[in-house]
Order: sequence, then structure tokens, then C-alpha cells
Amino acid sequence: MRCFSRLFKRRTAPPVPAEQWETVEAPLADLLAHLSPAERASLRTQALDFLARKQICGAAGLQITDEIRLTIALQACLPILKLDLAAYDGWVEIIVYPGDFVIPRRQVSEDGVLHEYDEIALGEAWKSGPVVLSWFGETANPPGTNVVIHEFAHKLDMINGEADGLPPLHAGMSIRDWERAFSLAYRSFCRCVDAGENLGIDPYAAEHPAEFFAVLSEVFFASPATLARLYPAVYRQLALFYRQDPLAARPAPPASPFRF
Repeated sequence: MRCFSRLFKRRTAPPVPAEQWETVEAPLADLLAHLSPAERASLRTQALDFLARKQICGAAGLQITDEIRLTIALQACLPILKLDLAAYDGWVEIIVYPGDFVIPRRQVSEDGVLHEYDEIALGEAWKSGPVVLSWFGETANPPGTNVVIHEFAHKLDMINGEADGLPPLHAGMSIRDWERAFSLAYRSFCRCVDAGENLGIDPYAAEHPAEFFAVLSEVFFASPATLARLYPAVYRQLALFYRQDPLAARPAPPASPFRF
């Protein structure tokens, strides 16, 4: 594994030419569409601050370029644009693989039998450890998904303990309202997955409430109309939590028969 921090190792990062920002942001146009010019500038500044604090390492021969570094930083910082970069304190390393990667797993079943297996993954996050990401270039994220946002949502979720789908909420937010919105939506989503229905949301969200929060955080930014249509109460809670409204500059979603 090789680590690169030449350009961004100082606390104050060197400037990035406007042309380079435009090149990096072009594939992220839909993701950043709701940001005002001032918010876009703030995101760029925060991304450079992020890169001054973190070390991005290429694994399995991947060469980390400035474009990869900036692309990851912009996506990682989007969820905390209206929060604080301190939300990502306590760890340093981001490991990037050229494509998906294999994680060895060990699990003991209820009858005491140890099962060992390999799991193919696109990302992984540890509470006080690194974030591991796959990199596929501009095709990294199918429509409505975002691997970087998913893993960094887990990091936010783990601020107050193990990932459970309930990150630390801001003053004025209601834990009761959050839990009601997410629990109703989660149960509904699991029923749809079990029935084989395709809602346009990764079925992996049904694995655990923590995965539901991470996947719906992806959808909130990458396909907000889908989330607002299916689970408007969850959309409202995420808008309060992230202090952003990705639908603000987009057409209103059509009405949905699902109201949770």
C-alpha cells in the first residue's frame, strides 16, 4: 500500500486552480446541484481542510492522483458542509482500492459454530480506524448511490457509540421523531425487499438500521426526490440533521401513496 500526502500535508493546503475544480466536480454535478455558489466555495475550502488532516492511501497498486483525492474529499465533506469538520476527528487514514475488495469475516453462530468466509465489499468504516473505499473512476456510483457518503455516514453514526442508525442529534431535534420516522420506514422497506419490490433504493439498506441510515443518507444527497417521495418523514429528519435541503433547487417530487 502506498500513501500520498505531498500536496495536502500542510495545515493550510495550496490553492487548486479553478479549472481543476471544474474537472473534479463535473462528474458530481447532480450531487452538488443544490448548492449555491457560496456553498460550493465553502465545500471546496472544507475539502482542502479535510485533506490537510487526512492521509489517503492507494491499495493494490492504485496510484492516488490529485483528482481522486479531491473527488473523495468533496463527497466526504458534503454531509458535514453545515456541521463541523471535527465530526471526523479521531482517525486519519482513508484506504482506496481499485475496485471492490475482499474482507475476511469470522462469525460464531447461535449454536457456537465458527464460520469463516470472505465478503466482497465496496466500503468499510471502523469507529476509531480508517475508512476503506473502492474506486471505479467516474462510474463509481450507480444512480442514486454514493459509496463515500455511505461510509462517512457510518462515521457520523459512530460518534456516540456503535453504529445503530441514531447519530448524535442537534439541539432542537427530537429523538422520538427520528426513531418514529426511521423505524416505520425501515419496517416498510424490509417488507418491500422481502416481497421483491424495487423501490430504487439499494436492498442492502434492509440489513440493519445502521445500514438503513447510511444508505438513506446516500439517497438523500444522490436521489433526494426518491427519498422524499417514498419516506418524506425520513427526508425531513435528514434535512434537519445535515442542515441541507437537496430538493430546494430541484423540481418537487410527485406524490406517493407511501406516507411514513
